[in-house]
Amino acid sequence: MTGVLGSAALVLTSLGTLTAHATPAAADPCGFYETGSDAYYNHCTSDGSRVVIKVEVALAPDYERCVAPGRTWLGSADKIQGAYYVGRTC
Repeated sequence: MTGVLGSAALVLTSLGTLTAHATPAAADPCGFYETGSDAYYNHCTSDGSRVVIKVEVALAPDYERCVAPGRTWLGSADKIQGAYYVGRTC
């Protein structure tokens, strides 16, 4: 009986550890995302490449932008509707 309880405690501890490690990655997801007030594009890469994204804007023309690795602020979440990689580097 003690062995079963010990195994259950080990499994629960392991699950708690996985959850703790998963939380920071969710803070800045890859690609387009919004916070309560701002819109961002996070270019996740390990090769240092810069890529072209298309930014979709509410009530204004969409535009293309070259972004470096990491998080790029695109503007107010009220104005930016989305952004995506167009398939080329810059």
